[in-house]
Amino acid sequence: MEHIETSESLLSEIQMVKKAAIRKGTLREERPLDPISPHEIPYQLPNGWTWARLGDYALKVTDYVASGSFASLKENVLITNEPNYAIMVKTADFANGFTKGLTYTDKHGYEFLRNSNLFGGELILSNIGSIGKVFIVPYLDRPMTLASNTVMVKVTNDELIKYLYYYFLSPLGQRTLRSISSGTSMMKFNKTQLKNTLVPVAPLLEQKHIVSFLERTEALIDHLQRQLQTLDTLNKARFVEMFGTIDNNPFGFPIVCLQDVCEQIKDGTHQTPEYTEDTINGFKFLSSKDVTSGKIDWHHLKYIPKALHEELYARIAPRKGDILLAKNGTTGIAAIVDTDDVFDIYVSLALLRPINVHPVYLWAAINSVETKRQFDASLKGIGVPNLHLGEIKKAKVLMPPKEMQNKFATFVSQVDKSKVVVQAVLERTQLLFDSLMQQYFG
Repeated sequence: MEHIETSESLLSEIQMVKKAAIRKGTLREERPLDPISPHEIPYQLPNGWTWARLGDYALKVTDYVASGSFASLKENVLITNEPNYAIMVKTADFANGFTKGLTYTDKHGYEFLRNSNLFGGELILSNIGSIGKVFIVPYLDRPMTLASNTVMVKVTNDELIKYLYYYFLSPLGQRTLRSISSGTSMMKFNKTQLKNTLVPVAPLLEQKHIVSFLERTEALIDHLQRQLQTLDTLNKARFVEMFGTIDNNPFGFPIVCLQDVCEQIKDGTHQTPEYTEDTINGFKFLSSKDVTSGKIDWHHLKYIPKALHEELYARIAPRKGDILLAKNGTTGIAAIVDTDDVFDIYVSLALLRPINVHPVYLWAAINSVETKRQFDASLKGIGVPNLHLGEIKKAKVLMPPKEMQNKFATFVSQVDKSKVVVQAVLERTQLLFDSLMQQYFG
């Protein structure tokens, strides 16, 4: 397909491939899609581009129920969690790299689902619930077929699939998927609606250029994210190297309870707060949702009015150097208060005020695997497991000499400086990727 120079000739080539597949019997002939009317066109495309319906751009758009009625599917398709002949591909499989939680069918079920069999390189879109999730099926060198609640898009050439993948991830592609979705309790769309959506088709050579640029930018984002993860593991590795563990305490450090090294251990307000939209006169209010990765996330704050703040702050007043510990939700995750800003906390957070111990050392000790194991063993509650203050106070940690704590804190500070640099580059690269997606797809 290297000779194709315009989007129109690309679409013509696609139609020729589809007609040949229909003649061979490998593709079913379908009713032609309606012509595109002027009022459907979102915006004017660059010279050489054209709008096309997805059903005309793709070789096939299909789903699980394309092979028969619900009754016939139930009768003919075995669905099991035990390994079997073919994998039934779900969108959840992409998150875990097809390593766990897989669903299977037998050879008969695979052959019955021949209209939605997968071979690698197809586009998968969630069409019920998680609208907007888009994936490319990997080449697993084993039989695969489509599970329910997903739609598959197959193209005539692998060169086209990445372009289509990035389009559906773009702001326009996401808006398009939402625009065809409907439902009260759960949003959904069907394959016919997807076939009729419009796709901006660039000439093949331009598609290659777009995909190459986006792939390189996305690869850099992945690299920077891995760098941040590596830096996160450095602190944990250095902690164990310097101090050992309670079960393996080669230096014979004293073992103390958290209540022995904290001036106070309290949780936030138990009353359901009244929030305000007034971010100028309101006061910041944190919950366990704001402590998810060992740091306080200040980006999704809620605010409470002054009167409520004054009532709460009289009981518990967080200050710089305190440690916030998630009691539920992200249970057992701790973060150091790194600001002098005034704020309040909900009952889902406990405040620990270190005394005679370096806050950074205590933060790392609380976030260690050992302490997390102690917390997990003491969780209470049926619906939402909760970490009680009494269990927090009794949790045990090693207590090395202060000079060693200070040395560790210096190491963490150096790692944090590196993380700030990498995070800044990551944010700039993500901004570039987002602007490219907007530039290419509107």
